[in-house]
Amino acid sequence: MDFLQLFKYGFIQQAFLAALLMSITCGIIGTYIVSRRMVFISGGITHASFGGVGIGYFFGFPPLAGAALFAVLAALTTENLTRKKVLRNDSIIAIMWSLGMALGIIFVYLTPGYAPNLMSFLFGSIITVTKTDLWLMFALAVTVSIFFTLLFKPILYVAFDEQFARTRGIPVMLINYLLIILVALTIVLSIRVAGIILVLSVLTIPQNIANLFTNRFSQIMTGSIILGLIASVLGLVISYYLDIPSGATIIFTLVLMYLAARFIKVVTFGRKNQK
Repeated sequence: MDFLQLFKYGFIQQAFLAALLMSITCGIIGTYIVSRRMVFISGGITHASFGGVGIGYFFGFPPLAGAALFAVLAALTTENLTRKKVLRNDSIIAIMWSLGMALGIIFVYLTPGYAPNLMSFLFGSIITVTKTDLWLMFALAVTVSIFFTLLFKPILYVAFDEQFARTRGIPVMLINYLLIILVALTIVLSIRVAGIILVLSVLTIPQNIANLFTNRFSQIMTGSIILGLIASVLGLVISYYLDIPSGATIIFTLVLMYLAARFIKVVTFGRKNQK
């Protein structure tokens, strides 16, 4: 009964909706990221988006809008430079990562008046999610779901074998650029929940848990959505009762779930070997 009492608060209802929408987008996009081994590229985009937060504060427009613009530009630049082999992949990521964080800090401290509190952007605060955030997350969840439903096989081919995809007449470059934009937008809209420092965990840990038990792309995607939602709800409830940061609690819950899944896998695999 105490658990159900939480839903009488409007901000808790919004937090649960945010958890559901984030689980859908991160479950789908995260599966693509892990399959393409783009985790560190995504990390670079995540931290680069902080530059947009600082610029947003300085020029007086919504910080998340600045983060979205900066993240998309960083994603497209990284993808373009990587394909042209202008720099090594890890060097491009390091430059984008450092540039974004540096610009964010500089512009925040150049902003007139009191320096804004950046804790919610760095570590997330799901209970501060607004209705505008929810509508944006809903729009992204619908877009990502439709995109992956309609183009599931082409995305699968591009993710695992670009050369084969080209022989099938699939527009590989177009799909890659569209996907990297969706990755950037997913990262930015998840910042409210998990924060810049922790959002990468939401995009990778559920996928790795699911991957312990299946190698099928669609099953990892579905499992990631369910696992992400479970961890988000548990983390939100625990953080509410213990009065601790929600983003960090969600990630900690995910890590515990991964360790539990790993233990189950080892025990199950050991028993099969004995038989």
